[in-house]
Amino acid sequence: MFVFNVKVNGNKLFKIFFICMFIVLLTILSIVIFKIFSGSKNIGKITNKVNTIESSNYTNVLKAVHENIDNYVGVEISFTGYVYRVLDLEDNQFVLARDMIISSNYQSVIVGFLCECDSAKNYSDNTWVNITGKITKGSYHGDMPIVKVTEIKTTDKPNDEYVYPPDETYIPTNGIV
Repeated sequence: MFVFNVKVNGNKLFKIFFICMFIVLLTILSIVIFKIFSGSKNIGKITNKVNTIESSNYTNVLKAVHENIDNYVGVEISFTGYVYRVLDLEDNQFVLARDMIISSNYQSVIVGFLCECDSAKNYSDNTWVNITGKITKGSYHGDMPIVKVTEIKTTDKPNDEYVYPPDETYIPTNGIV
């Protein structure tokens, strides 16, 4: 029979374990810092392609654009809503609106993007349209993102006509809406 006896020094083993854990944590920290600084240019920005806004992310995008207008200027977006006007809008302006559910008994408020379009007069209130346009910075009771419409067409009311409040945990991380 062969017996092998190993003497383990607990103090030395602790030091090796501590050094290994320190190296792992330092590596993770380095990767996180690299991703933060290399991706910071794209956080909260949409890419230059046409970005389609869906019902599921509508209010998150609306909130992000309103909070960081400068990051979205020049970005082209496409989305569906209905034409809504208030009294103090100009003739070429309308809100491309959706109804946002705010309570469990289906109370809603109107939310949307202010749009400018030369043919705005051709679309009556409550007409469902799909638009494509570029986000610009304008003024309507303060700084406001305004979508300069490049294409507009009438569409049917979608099955998911209602939108829901922004998800409080929503953080644009990859730069794409």
